[in-house]
Amino acid sequence: MGHNQYLSESNWTGNWTGNSAQCVQVDNSAQVFFIVYYSLVFLVGLFLNGFTLKVYFCRAQQQVSSSVTVYLRNMAAADFFISLCLPIRIAHYANRSLVVSRIYCNFGASAFYLNMYASILFMGYIAANRYLKIVHPLGNHVLQTVRAAHIVSIVTWVALLAMTGTYITLSLATEADRPSVNSTVSCDVLHSKQLSLYYKIIHTFSVAIFLLVLVSLVFFYYSTSRRLSLAQQKQPMSSGSKKLAKSRRNMLVLVSVFCVCFVPYHLVRLPYAFLRPCSWGQALFYLKELTIMGSVLNVCLDPLIYFIFCKAFRSQLSLRRVFSTTQATGPADRTERRSSDGRMSTIRVNRKTSLSMTTKQFNIL
Repeated sequence: MGHNQYLSESNWTGNWTGNSAQCVQVDNSAQVFFIVYYSLVFLVGLFLNGFTLKVYFCRAQQQVSSSVTVYLRNMAAADFFISLCLPIRIAHYANRSLVVSRIYCNFGASAFYLNMYASILFMGYIAANRYLKIVHPLGNHVLQTVRAAHIVSIVTWVALLAMTGTYITLSLATEADRPSVNSTVSCDVLHSKQLSLYYKIIHTFSVAIFLLVLVSLVFFYYSTSRRLSLAQQKQPMSSGSKKLAKSRRNMLVLVSVFCVCFVPYHLVRLPYAFLRPCSWGQALFYLKELTIMGSVLNVCLDPLIYFIFCKAFRSQLSLRRVFSTTQATGPADRTERRSSDGRMSTIRVNRKTSLSMTTKQFNIL
């Protein structure tokens, strides 16, 4: 293999056991575009989600008022960590050395996918919570309590960290069993037999999570739309119909963001992980990269969900806007207030003077 050639992350090699025989050589010309794109997403995502975390944890009330706020906080944290993982991915594109590839495959990619599926799960929790609010509008289901939301969030993070930690541990433990390579290679080529088997297990479990959340979101949106139709038939202009219409709109935003970011990725990721025929290598590489770019865009679109679903977040933004407006117009308002106070005091003095004069006239008469 020449000095300027390498095996891309998405190239398919002969088998899962690390055979270094290359099946398809992918063109390198798109690497600059990937670096620029991920750099922009990194900056925008870091700013938006950093601001969101600041609002949730610093400016908002310390006492969490609803379970949705708990899930939104955790989803914002997951998106923030995804943004922090992007520099490792950028370095993987910029420098295809074996050391950078091992760091990326063992830690960068693992952390990236951990937080991506955490974001997927918390999207599902938010939708389920809103659906329960529609089903039980006057009550408080046990899954809607803040305590239950904290427990669900902790269990979610522990389960995902356990799977990721097992993958990293197994990867480091079987490093001696990997094939000897002299060039930058894909993460699959660095897999041992044991790690390849565990990789398939993780993929199966991840797809199950994705399908479960996708079916749940579609069901919640369909049920909300059906309830809205029934309510509009009975009382079109009632407050209940307006609330259902708002809930359906919010659910539609959630489903749309989920489908745009994660559905294309999983449609391409499955054949790449389990089939990957040689004849599809070039097309599969670009499809996979494009869908990953779409999934990363989730960190820039999720702040829209925070704004729609969280009243505290909207109120904080409103207070910030009002505060900035007050600062901008403060001196002028004070000047007008002083001038108006001066005019009012003059009027009061004139009124008092006229009253006193009138009183004197009455006394004289």
